[in-house]
Amino acid sequence: MAKYQIDKVLKKYQFVKIPYTKIMFPFINAYLALGEKTFSLPTDIKRTKYKIKGYKENQIDISVFEPLDATEPLPCLLYLHGGGFSMKASRHHFSLMCEYARQTPCKVVFVGYHLSPKYAYPHGLLDAYAALTWVYTNAFDLGIKKEQIAVGGDSAGGTLAAALTHMARDKGFPNICFQMLIYPVMDMRQQTESMGRFKDTPLWDSILNQKMWHYYVSDGFDKSEIAYISPAQADSFLYLPSAYIEVAEFDCLRDEGANYAKTLEKNGVFVTLNQTKGTIHGYDIALKSEIVKQALDKRIEALRYAFFQL
Repeated sequence: MAKYQIDKVLKKYQFVKIPYTKIMFPFINAYLALGEKTFSLPTDIKRTKYKIKGYKENQIDISVFEPLDATEPLPCLLYLHGGGFSMKASRHHFSLMCEYARQTPCKVVFVGYHLSPKYAYPHGLLDAYAALTWVYTNAFDLGIKKEQIAVGGDSAGGTLAAALTHMARDKGFPNICFQMLIYPVMDMRQQTESMGRFKDTPLWDSILNQKMWHYYVSDGFDKSEIAYISPAQADSFLYLPSAYIEVAEFDCLRDEGANYAKTLEKNGVFVTLNQTKGTIHGYDIALKSEIVKQALDKRIEALRYAFFQL
């Protein structure tokens, strides 16, 4: 009997582990970049690419996914992909962006932020903040409703999305209306029950998670910035945007996401917590499965409610 009772559609991943090491990152990212180049865009979705200035004037790649038939300004989801802060987006990310754009409907601004360990904190976060301010400043030209800009992200991208809500609140600009956090990294302390328990789960586990944090903060940080690094450790959770938080059952990060949802609720933030069953970290790679379809429906429902109160 398998150690973890994961959903049958995920069984093919039960012995797969991400080769998360410095020496492998160039090869992994070259493979992922090829996957992006060969990604087939659906015929009803338009993708526009931009290059903008990020942290320290470094250029970052931005992609805007939108319904091809969009004629009026739409809400926006600014999205930060996962990958342990060190790996590029995978093909399933681009498929999901198309689904968010089509089914919500909205425009999805996908951010190619700089990656650790070469570009450790604060590069990724400040790239993301630069993208957020760019969207807000150029909303008219982009056909985006500037009062309806949400942030989202999965895994490490969830960290960046949550950190953006704290940073935008603290700076007073730009306003973020909603956050969508998918099996997010929330707490650098790594002291939850699920973190101690899941040391050998498929795709991702607590051992890799510890290595991830070592790479991400390798340049050090000021303790006054802890909310922008490890959102669960923030001093204040007041006046943050409403949230959809999704966690996976057999994931070392499960309790971090669930605890963050509880913390937000205690501070008056409206939160929808979706605790998926039989799932592992990164489970939505199984795009065509019923379990992913159900989760996608929940995400779209949350986006529609945030943007249209539907």
